[in-house]
Amino acid sequence: MDRTIPIKAFSDNYIWLLHDAAERLAVVVDPGAAEPVREELERRGMTLAGILVTHHHPDHVGGVRELLEHFPVPVYGPAQESIPGLTDPLGEGDTVALEALDLHFTVLDVPGHTAGHIAFYGEGMLFCGDTLFAGGCGRLFEGTPAQMHASLSKLSSLPKTTRVYCAHEYTEANLRFASQVESDNRALQKRLDKVRRQRRNNEITVPSTIEEELATNPFLRVNQQSVIEAAERYGNKTLSSPTEVFATVRSWKDAS
Repeated sequence: MDRTIPIKAFSDNYIWLLHDAAERLAVVVDPGAAEPVREELERRGMTLAGILVTHHHPDHVGGVRELLEHFPVPVYGPAQESIPGLTDPLGEGDTVALEALDLHFTVLDVPGHTAGHIAFYGEGMLFCGDTLFAGGCGRLFEGTPAQMHASLSKLSSLPKTTRVYCAHEYTEANLRFASQVESDNRALQKRLDKVRRQRRNNEITVPSTIEEELATNPFLRVNQQSVIEAAERYGNKTLSSPTEVFATVRSWKDAS
């Protein structure tokens, strides 16, 4: 049974609610706004039991303080970033035991989008904030291409069945760009066709899976010859490492 609920916020954010319907308890991931979370909790008759935060950007933490005014709960987040109300600073290898919901997560350091970005992995789920997107990855606001490539490589090594809960509805735009990089990728074209149908019906396109990302996401495919050749054509130079390929594809996406 799926215990996750997407709460839409702003123009394209998803705040993830994990719940135990029997106990009427919930944990929220990256609450950029408090009001939609409170409305969802009230609608379902649930009480907030905790807050998980992946990084410090306002659209991920903007609702934390207001939620704490109504629910004095633990706030789990990156130790290397300034997070409102942080009670449990976390880093690589730490664990989060949400006993009230019988949920357990391992923390992964995934810098790149921000310097201290973390992800939560467990129960077959990955909450990766703005590091890995469906069909793409986050911009490099604070980190380096080498850091982001290493972070994505870490995530791509998770079991292929892992469900990827990213924080934005960027999938269609990401896959349109991916099709520029790999125009002959049949799995990619099939996925893009499906996503276009979903978005025409205003349907959510996430979560995806690690397996799906490995087959269609150019930022996880920088070792593939098709992606290397496309990056070299775009950059008009020979690229000697996966990090250089990643950096070129990221620059290409930024300019698109």
